[in-house]
Amino acid sequence: MKKVIFLLTVAFNQQSYSQISNIIPSSNAIAQTSVADSRNWTAFNNPAMLGYAEQCEGGIGFENRYLISQLSTKTAQFALPSSLINTGLSFSYFGYSLYHEMLVGAGFSRNFSDKFSMGMQFNYYTAYFTASNSYHGAFLPQFGLSVKLTSNFSLGFHSFNPIQANIKTEYVTKRIPSIFSLGTEYFFLPELTWRTQIDKELSSDYRFATGFDYQMLQSFKIKLGAYGSDYFVPCLGAGFKTGAFLVDLNCESHPLLGLNTIAAIKYRFRK
Repeated sequence: MKKVIFLLTVAFNQQSYSQISNIIPSSNAIAQTSVADSRNWTAFNNPAMLGYAEQCEGGIGFENRYLISQLSTKTAQFALPSSLINTGLSFSYFGYSLYHEMLVGAGFSRNFSDKFSMGMQFNYYTAYFTASNSYHGAFLPQFGLSVKLTSNFSLGFHSFNPIQANIKTEYVTKRIPSIFSLGTEYFFLPELTWRTQIDKELSSDYRFATGFDYQMLQSFKIKLGAYGSDYFVPCLGAGFKTGAFLVDLNCESHPLLGLNTIAAIKYRFRK
């Protein structure tokens, strides 16, 4: 059974580039529309959003892909804002004992008078190779930009691994995806937000996504969206706030692979 799971994990890892790669943890934004999400920073997504953080915060996340624990991703993040620059630390673990990947990063971002924000993150990616019973890794950067064109409309841009870093071993060369994303955020009302996003992995098809957030109550919001590349994937989610804790729950229904569930919790420290 372990060999079957291992082959499924490797196959999933190789075929996932046309979507958001499993190397990048899924965001809290519905349908993975995080590139222009000015209200939320998620580990290894657009680092420019780190610049909008006004409070020190820490969070953890868990994604269970298609109800297979061996395809789960666990994340942790921490943001420390300051008057000069905001700093963020991120960690991600994907897989299980026979095959797993880890990603650790340190990001830096600044908000320039709430007109635009720029961010840069430096990551180290490592994967376990059973053939050599060893770890191999590579350094790779990511860059993000957010521009507020009006009070209710903004653009976001993000590039992950633009230098096309790869891992080469004695037995195999593992290609790390290079992904470029462009998106928008529009506030119909302070309670109603619409986001769009286009992703392009250099050797794969475009991915299109859209999503809506509606803050029904002060402590509760609902999220609805969809994305598509090879298949149309509907998405549904909810957000809860209790005291200093923020909880996000999202689910995605893939027509072939099944259900993908995402849960994240953040704690924002008082100023």
